[in-house]
Amino acid sequence: MLDLIVRGGTLVTPEGLQRADLGVEGGQVAVIAPEIAEPARREVSAQGLYVFPGLIDVHVHFNEPGQAHWEGIATGSAALAAGGGTAFFDMPLNSLPCTLDGPSFDLKLSAMRAQSHTDFALWGGLTPKNLERLPELAERGVIGFKAFMCNSGLPEFPACDDATLYEGMRTAAQLGLPVAVHAESEALTAHLTQKARALGTSWREYLASRPVFTELEAIGRALLLAQETGCKLHIVHISSGSGVALAAEARAKGVDVSLETCPHYLAFTEDDLERLGAVGKCAPPLRARAEQEGLWSHVLKGSVDIIGSDHSPSPPEMKRGEDFFALWGGIAGVQSTLAVLLTEGWQGRGLPLERLAALLAQGPAQRFGLTRKGRLEPGCDADFTLVNLEREHTLTSQDLRYRHAISPYLNRTFRGIVESTWLRGEPIYAEGKIRKPSSVCLLTREA
Repeated sequence: MLDLIVRGGTLVTPEGLQRADLGVEGGQVAVIAPEIAEPARREVSAQGLYVFPGLIDVHVHFNEPGQAHWEGIATGSAALAAGGGTAFFDMPLNSLPCTLDGPSFDLKLSAMRAQSHTDFALWGGLTPKNLERLPELAERGVIGFKAFMCNSGLPEFPACDDATLYEGMRTAAQLGLPVAVHAESEALTAHLTQKARALGTSWREYLASRPVFTELEAIGRALLLAQETGCKLHIVHISSGSGVALAAEARAKGVDVSLETCPHYLAFTEDDLERLGAVGKCAPPLRARAEQEGLWSHVLKGSVDIIGSDHSPSPPEMKRGEDFFALWGGIAGVQSTLAVLLTEGWQGRGLPLERLAALLAQGPAQRFGLTRKGRLEPGCDADFTLVNLEREHTLTSQDLRYRHAISPYLNRTFRGIVESTWLRGEPIYAEGKIRKPSSVCLLTREA
């Protein structure tokens, strides 16, 4: 007898849309068939609903331990589940201590196991302070190493100079793990910030301090170092069509690089920043319409591999003040990724649902070696979300599961409603309520 049958839904698979029943046994997909005849301990109707693989968000900052008042694992993972997510990769900075060695990894792992509503992976940090600790982090099970090529805004997590990044990539290549880079030039952004601040401290001067070419310069250096060291490179939150084009060209020439962008770069342009204010501040910043159109073009034709939220929240007081440079830069959006992509992509630009699922689930699983995640196939974990594409909803602060109800997407109307989210065949979000699963897992690279 199967544990669960999800009946009559439209499964979103890499091969396309498939009307079928999905049977679950032992936390894994056991069978997919037009109609499953055998009985199950539980049956759920998915008539009229679409069954997506559970989202895997490879880029979040839940800030625990040490700064749970910014977000926290419990609230962050609950928001992910409410948005259709079943796994996240937590970044090594914004928590205290940062994840730079074995003991700091152990602290975060303990907190994750106690509080997360979903599966998770942990990034380790790559900074000038911890080059010799990378093997220690790899032994613990980090999914990869994160480096900043510009000031992170946190003294505990300094930026990598070229020599540090080169040596870190060499070590990562030997360990078989990827390096993720925040690609903005420290030399150029520091220089342009000084010039811009002399003219003013509004959002306009902030945009002037981080133009597209500062991103392109850093992407180019990272690609060169990855090619030289043989390191798997992952470029996070690419904000521009030009940035994707540069990296995609290098990949075509043999560089092992994956490309990530974020929903906010696809939903907003720099013209929205005056209206959004600090809630829309991020780095790299929102770009001009032409760059956004270029970014969408690359998403639609398949050059972008992954879309992650870069959920980077803060207490409300850190978003208040007259000096735009001094305000915390980070978008709170982990709950809205699927909604944005369904509305702006599928409905707005004809992004096929199977391509959307690849960006949010299959692509992350493939790139980071999670062989049992990201697909609705027998033998894979039964991680999925049931979505009603016929319904619309307007996001309100009461809907948000975050610690602080801050989001640039508030009061926007989206296509599609997440009805429920399931982790290994257990409901973790249903009927508007978050439910704690019987267990959660640390995800490590399998292939």
